[in-house]
Amino acid sequence: MTVLTIQSWLEGAPGWLQSAPEWLQNLLFQLYQTFIYQNRWTFFTDGLKITFIVTRGALLLGVVIGMIVAIIRTAYDSDGGKKNPFFAILNWICQVYLTVIRGTPMMVQLLIMGFVIMVPKSNAGMIACGVITLGINSGAYVAEIARSGLMSISKGQSEAGRSLGFNYVQTMWYIVIPQAFKNILPALGNEMITLLKDTSLVSVIALRDVTKQAQNIVSKTYQAYVPYISLALIYLVIVMVLTKLLGILERRLRKSDH
Repeated sequence: MTVLTIQSWLEGAPGWLQSAPEWLQNLLFQLYQTFIYQNRWTFFTDGLKITFIVTRGALLLGVVIGMIVAIIRTAYDSDGGKKNPFFAILNWICQVYLTVIRGTPMMVQLLIMGFVIMVPKSNAGMIACGVITLGINSGAYVAEIARSGLMSISKGQSEAGRSLGFNYVQTMWYIVIPQAFKNILPALGNEMITLLKDTSLVSVIALRDVTKQAQNIVSKTYQAYVPYISLALIYLVIVMVLTKLLGILERRLRKSDH
């Protein structure tokens, strides 16, 4: 396959482009190489699909793990929790989990999961590896966010639930957690945005997310400026959209309080 050069590209270009300043010719040529030549824009769209799949799966897994850990730790810190040996063991497991996950870099966790524990041999396996690793990592941070939200609810709310005949699980599900969710929504939204950006690390296990696809384009064009700047803009736009949506959700939840 022949390598496209700026000279060959300019041969069929309009006259105004041939007489344009050199810096503009180089910029337009890199844009052409990055997006138009051989339909390379599909690299970014295909990569975004993987990024969104990993983000969605990891977020769901992280919220589930985080809520379970938060409920266990909150129950242990309650009046009768420390006297229960079952909760003591579960709380110890949760503390070990939090210490290990928050104390090691996510990239190291991905390398261990991808090349030591799972060693995926297919694209689906690599996606599963990315989702599990990022979900486990996110769960440690969601756990502390959720625990702070649960602790912000007064004990009177739990006592009111018990007086209505609810057990501990029903009281948490119907009374405490809905109120705590409103308190932790901003922090939970920040964690979601952080998780989205952290998906860029899955490229270390050869998962072809949008970051990996940008690297693939650089390896073909030998030009890093446009692909990486475009990659940064893609993440920026997605984060801005998510921030806007989270702001709308927060305002609606505040209106429901009134």
